[in-house]
Amino acid sequence: MPLLSIRVNGSIKDALHVIEKKSNFVFIYSDDISKDLNEKVALKADRERLDKILDDILAPKNLLYRVHERQISIIKSSRTQHLQKTKPATLKVSGRVVDEKGEPLIGVSIQESGTNNGITTDNNGYYTLYNVAGSKSVLKFTYIGYVPQEITVGNVHQINVALQPDTKNLEEVVVVGYGTQKRASVVGAITTVKPSILQMDQTRSITNALAGSVAGIIAVQRSGEPGSDASDFWIRGISTFSSAASSPLVLVDGIERSIDNISPEEIESFSVLKDATATAVYGVKGANGVILIQTKHGKIGKPTISIKADYGVSTPTKLPKFVDGATYMEVMNVASQFTSGKDMYTQDAITATRNRTDPDLYPNMDWLKTVTKDYVPNGRVSLDINGGTERLRYSMVASYFGEKGITVTDPSVDYDASNKLSRYNIRTNLDMNLTPSTLINVSVGGYIMSQRTPGWSPTDIIYLAFKNTPVCYPKIYSNGQIPTYTSQTNPWAAATHTGFISTNSSSIQSQFVVTQDIGKLWKPLSGLNAKGTFSFDSYGWDSFNRTKIQTTYMATGRDQDGNLITTMTNQGSNFLGYKKYNGGNRSLYFEGQLNYSKRIAKDHQLDALFLYNMRNYIDASAETSIYSLPYRSQGLAGRVSYSFKDTYFLEANFGYNGSENFAPGKKWGFFPSVAGGWLISNESFMKSLSSTISKMKVRASYGLVGNDQLAGRRFAYLSTIAGIDGYTYGTSGSNPYNGYTEGDFGVNKLTWETVKKFDLGLELGLWDCLNIQADYFHERHEKIFMQRKTIPETAGFTSAPWSNYGIVTNQGCEFSLEMNKQFSKDLFLSLRGSFTYAHNKIIEYDEPEALKKTTRSYTGNPIGTYYGLQAIGVFQEEDFLADGSLKSSIPQATFGTVHPGDIRYADTNHDGKVDANDYKPIGRPYNPEIVYGFGFSLRYKNFDFSAFFQGDACCSTMLSGDLLIPGSGGGGMGNIYSNWDDRWNPADPYKKNVFWPRFSTTKSINNNLPSTWWLKDASYIRLKNLEIGYSLPKSWQKAALMRGARVFFRGSNLWTWSAFNMWDPEVGSSDGLKYPPMKVYSLGFQVTF
Repeated sequence: MPLLSIRVNGSIKDALHVIEKKSNFVFIYSDDISKDLNEKVALKADRERLDKILDDILAPKNLLYRVHERQISIIKSSRTQHLQKTKPATLKVSGRVVDEKGEPLIGVSIQESGTNNGITTDNNGYYTLYNVAGSKSVLKFTYIGYVPQEITVGNVHQINVALQPDTKNLEEVVVVGYGTQKRASVVGAITTVKPSILQMDQTRSITNALAGSVAGIIAVQRSGEPGSDASDFWIRGISTFSSAASSPLVLVDGIERSIDNISPEEIESFSVLKDATATAVYGVKGANGVILIQTKHGKIGKPTISIKADYGVSTPTKLPKFVDGATYMEVMNVASQFTSGKDMYTQDAITATRNRTDPDLYPNMDWLKTVTKDYVPNGRVSLDINGGTERLRYSMVASYFGEKGITVTDPSVDYDASNKLSRYNIRTNLDMNLTPSTLINVSVGGYIMSQRTPGWSPTDIIYLAFKNTPVCYPKIYSNGQIPTYTSQTNPWAAATHTGFISTNSSSIQSQFVVTQDIGKLWKPLSGLNAKGTFSFDSYGWDSFNRTKIQTTYMATGRDQDGNLITTMTNQGSNFLGYKKYNGGNRSLYFEGQLNYSKRIAKDHQLDALFLYNMRNYIDASAETSIYSLPYRSQGLAGRVSYSFKDTYFLEANFGYNGSENFAPGKKWGFFPSVAGGWLISNESFMKSLSSTISKMKVRASYGLVGNDQLAGRRFAYLSTIAGIDGYTYGTSGSNPYNGYTEGDFGVNKLTWETVKKFDLGLELGLWDCLNIQADYFHERHEKIFMQRKTIPETAGFTSAPWSNYGIVTNQGCEFSLEMNKQFSKDLFLSLRGSFTYAHNKIIEYDEPEALKKTTRSYTGNPIGTYYGLQAIGVFQEEDFLADGSLKSSIPQATFGTVHPGDIRYADTNHDGKVDANDYKPIGRPYNPEIVYGFGFSLRYKNFDFSAFFQGDACCSTMLSGDLLIPGSGGGGMGNIYSNWDDRWNPADPYKKNVFWPRFSTTKSINNNLPSTWWLKDASYIRLKNLEIGYSLPKSWQKAALMRGARVFFRGSNLWTWSAFNMWDPEVGSSDGLKYPPMKVYSLGFQVTF
């Protein structure tokens, strides 16, 4: 009850009016009591509890009161005369309810068993329950998420209670498509992720926290460049020819939004919907799975303010290592001897380079170290405010994320050419009970992001550092001039002297939701409620390019006085140019739904959903008229679910959607699904095993989903008209006559791409602490969109027409495990792990029938398969005749002239030669087929320690590129990797499993072909996250008026183990020329008030 200060010298009724004004309570009483309330009273209360004040003014008049929520009923005892002569038959019990940390719990229900007598705790956790029957009465304390307690009153009228969290039922409610369900009744394949897991990753995008953390998600981070570091991810892998068409639908608070720039601190729940039953209500948009993110909402209680901040440094996980200048020259001499029999560099030049005698003329550069920093700073700060009353609840989360890139700057320039990114997020949610049956939610959120890069992108700068040799020129001459060859770029100058690009972007996301419980308005419709949602989102960006070309020189020697002699190689500018670009998009969304939930005759539960939605999206960055037209979609969705005795479950879903891409008569698609589940652990024959098997459920689903998205094509049933060059006429030939032609060919028969999905799942709970979930899935994608590849050129198409041609199957399994065990008051252990395997296979692909009969056919192989030659070693001297040609017994090489030490390939079709017809599927696909993760969290007293490992398997990378093989780079470019000595050497020609074939100063076509020689296993396992924390003692927190305080160390991407160790295997690079993912080390704190 609240504490009030009141001064009243008047009637009791006057006192009640003052109390109403100073509190949220309303008094209710009958007319026959009104005269008693006219009695005079002198009231003086200084910060006294309301129940004591009411006792003082009402008890002398033989009046009683009863509190229910915010209403206080005043009644007159019918036993007044008897009560004055005997001991009261009823009791008043009061006390306080707190959680396991000693914090007050607001809204706890206290009920006297067997009666309607009850009350809830106030904002400070206090309660007072009147009219308790007697000392034998039992009070039941209940609160969502906590274990209920029952306490007999006895002779103690002051009862304080500490409720403990109900770890068994914490995950009872699961977010599903357009609603929530009890976990026990869920029959779809749905995985939930704790927001704390997403917060452990320290990068900009939460997509980088998904791999290994969520069963069913395949994710890879291909770059660590600020602003371009988000992971590519797919739910249950790729199962269509376009990876973009395989992207899942992401909904934030039910609205289609980007996942990349939402702050993890904003997230209250994160669910992944995978099978047809879980996604069918989203129709065509849910074909590749759905991610549901709900942002934080306010909770009843006093304001809670939480501040979290951490600051740290980042460093690349792994970059390639190259030789120094002198070693480079020696290796190039080896290559030159193979090519021409002569050295490329003199011994004097090598010595001068090694000793750095004259760095201007004999440079010895490590370009990668020259253009990158070892460590760069990063930081995160968040503020979370949450609280409210029964009528109004509020949540506000504001956060900042900042990081710098690894490229260097030059302090001497008068502009900022650094690489950095800053992002500010905010999200507010207000939930208002307008009436007892009407709930309104208003949500506003968004972000502002600012990014700056040098005139060259950081990834391109790293590429230049790989491309330039260590002996080409220094980063800058001693006279201050910038060196480079004509038509080439100095890597250091690209990072520091090419100006800058500043990009700013912002997004505003707004949402208004009204939920009406119709059953409370009209009892016959009990269980029916309606919900309306409207949202408006806007995104905009602008880019200012202040770039320039630097003036460069090349040294040719020194004059008699020792001055450097240079000639200009590129004429640049001393002034920054100016270009401006901008764009954006905006979307409107409306949704109306009806929900019905009814318990019938105790054992039967019926739930239903019917929904209509529409979306209008405008791309303000569109460069053509057709793409500037609004993207409009609408659809219907429905769900009916039934359960019997909370043990047997049936569910049917459907989505009905329209598309702009199909001709009239084919614009609408219907996508149904059915599912069933059996909660075996609820059966009577399982009761004897309940202490061991706390949960056992099997479920199965089958359904149809669709896709209507063609890569880069709208209104695919309509042909487009394009301009075309014609011919010229006249004697001068300068009189053009142009015309028009059919551009993209419209296809009237084009229809929905469909996916048939089957899922079989098992959920198992053991010993009330271990939860296991396993799923097998099979998907068949049919009528896949693809542009025809077997139409002859004589057909006259300028662009191949689209068709529903391809078929792909995708199947696999996934497992997740979680254990939470409280061993003692001071010791808690949590284990978690996940495993996902997804393997696809092309059943039908548009390729010539003759090709299908060869080893080069796409049909029958996974998407992303590498095709190449089978390397069987290297050619040796004995393979050649005296004139340098191959012996007739050896299949003839057709890819240029070969020499001893060059790669030798198998003649797979046995036609006596090695050519393109010998290509075949080799290795594993580019994207991993297996992603897994495992970790633990340990808490002992005030200390906590957690670690998480994540890995990929069954994936390959093909090394390739002109700059890869030492000495073979065009124009004398190309570094030499540090493992150069692991090569074919005529001094030891039969050494097995060498990394490099014969070195050469000219490009060898034969040695640069895709083959098993260059195919490397890209599997890896890494220590993804590590965290060590300490919570300050409660006495310290209390003295500082804090509810919680914790300091922590956190690290990400700390160690990586892989058979391939030249660069980070996750980037999937063919030559390592990429901005790598980053290791992050940080220290931080979190305080709660």
